[in-house]
Amino acid sequence: MTRLESKCISKTRCIIYTILLFILAGIFEIGGGYLIWLWIRENKDLSFALLGAVTLFLYGIVPTFQPSHFHRIYATYGGIFVVMSLLWGWVFDRIPPDTYDIIGCSVILIGVGIIYYWPREGEES
Repeated sequence: MTRLESKCISKTRCIIYTILLFILAGIFEIGGGYLIWLWIRENKDLSFALLGAVTLFLYGIVPTFQPSHFHRIYATYGGIFVVMSLLWGWVFDRIPPDTYDIIGCSVILIGVGIIYYWPREGEES
């Protein structure tokens, strides 16, 4: 495992760095998937599919910069993906999240915060 100290100057900067990486990965995955969706479901040009494929490839690279174990990165990213998907729908499809979306996202963010940032015995934080 790569220790957080080796990638981060301070704990606060490390948290900001990791959150930005999660957001970037989310933009690439959701954006790439959305481009593929537009190509198939809305009969857009093949260029949408190609750009979507490149964007999805970039999504696969971004998590490798996270300073943690693979399983925790992807578990946390799964929760971030849920939140960002609802935000994506709000911004691009103009469907605002309802009360239950907001409650669910709050629970998810608490959960992924515990999974990713909770200090563990024997691991540097």
